[in-house]
Amino acid sequence: MHTLLHLRLASSANSHYSLFAMSAASLALPSSLSSLRANGAAPPRCFRLHNPSRSRVFMSVSVGSQAVVDDALFADYKPTSAFLFPGQGAQAVGMGKEAQSVPAAAELYKKANDILGFDLLDVCINGPKEKLDSTVISQPAIYVTSLAAVELLRTRDGGQQIIDSVDVTCGLSLGEYTALAFAGAFSFEEGLKLVKLRGEAMQEAADAAKSAMVSVIGLDSEKVQQLCDAANQEVDEADNVQIANYLCPGNYAVSGGVKGVEAVEAKAKSFKARMTVRLAVAGAFHTSFMDPAVSRLEAALAATQVRTPRIPVISNVDAQPHADSETIKNILARQQVTSPVQWETTVKTLLTKGLKKSYELGPGKVIAGIVKRMDKGAEIENIGA
Repeated sequence: MHTLLHLRLASSANSHYSLFAMSAASLALPSSLSSLRANGAAPPRCFRLHNPSRSRVFMSVSVGSQAVVDDALFADYKPTSAFLFPGQGAQAVGMGKEAQSVPAAAELYKKANDILGFDLLDVCINGPKEKLDSTVISQPAIYVTSLAAVELLRTRDGGQQIIDSVDVTCGLSLGEYTALAFAGAFSFEEGLKLVKLRGEAMQEAADAAKSAMVSVIGLDSEKVQQLCDAANQEVDEADNVQIANYLCPGNYAVSGGVKGVEAVEAKAKSFKARMTVRLAVAGAFHTSFMDPAVSRLEAALAATQVRTPRIPVISNVDAQPHADSETIKNILARQQVTSPVQWETTVKTLLTKGLKKSYELGPGKVIAGIVKRMDKGAEIENIGA
């Protein structure tokens, strides 16, 4: 769930490519072929993930019919060009209109209508805003519109070269699903079904308990934590609050029980916060308030084939890329909806590792504002749809 105060900041290739090969030992599996066979496993094999401009070679070991991939496969990634995908809160009435001029992008909305059972494009273009802002609609709307933006970029002069040059991707909360779809971890259709269920499950979890979110503006994360601690001293444990979204310096979202959030708002000035902004969301996303959504997501992900991404996808949970499908499933089902979003660390890590150029694909320009807030000299371009 992407919850934030919109930052009104101005936004303004050669791709690095690495070849990864792993030994059986690095997979924490038996090191000799004889011991592999003794345990019913096939010998190691290499497989190649197709990309028109590059190929990565992975070493996997087949245990029975399942290929095991080292989750640390992308640990030493060196980013040069990134796709960044927005999360909930970026939606706006009128989004998706431009995409209708590109057949491949327009087709995504047609596929979405069949999966969702309603006319998504109509809500995107015509609203009403209250309907588009609802969790169950905004999440699939942003997912589809963001991937439609990729198709718009593809038709631009040099667009395919830009897409081929991307060597890392990530997304803010919901945007992580979009990033995984772009990276080939699952298909557009599979991802949309997951996003649909995610929105429904999170809405139901929010309906089950009175909770809220508030953005605290003008404090560093340590001060916001102190503010949360002070608020928690005045409310019952059931109304406790915590930092739910580490967005960027000076902008952190706090989630929790309504009384806890009210305590944060009341105390913010005494902690020298510039302001607080109550967020128009269904409930306390990225906290234990979302626990009821976990089992539904686990069941849906268990039935979904999640593949090793073709490029690193940085997780919201730990700001690290993951390659093992079961690890990715576990992160999406459990931690990604109940743990804080580590977006500040993600962007900081990408910049520190040498990221040269990034693209924000989808509605809004919130991510561009965040990146610029963290590095005024960062080169980022918005590709809307």
